Amino acid sequence: MAYRTEHITQRLRAAREAQKMSQRELSARSGLTQSHISQIERGTMEPGLGSLVDVARALDLEIVLAPKKLMPAIRNILDSTSASSDVMTSD
Repeated sequence: MAYRTEHITQRLRAAREAQKMSQRELSARSGLTQSHISQIERGTMEPGLGSLVDVARALDLEIVLAPKKLMPAIRNILDSTSASSDVMTSD
């Protein structure tokens, strides 16, 4: 079964950049080569689940599986949490 990771890899790249982390530093933290990370971020390589987990954890993130039918509720929770943290950090 084919799957698309574009959305996930864009999120991982955004998280890396938000932390002002270079691909080289992410490489050292994740155990993947800098070239591998670059290929994942550019979309020239479909990463395996293990690579995605390694990169996510190096960025202090977790990949979570959830039932599709619960995704609207999960998105609402995440959106409200994000809005709350935006308010807290703007003080």
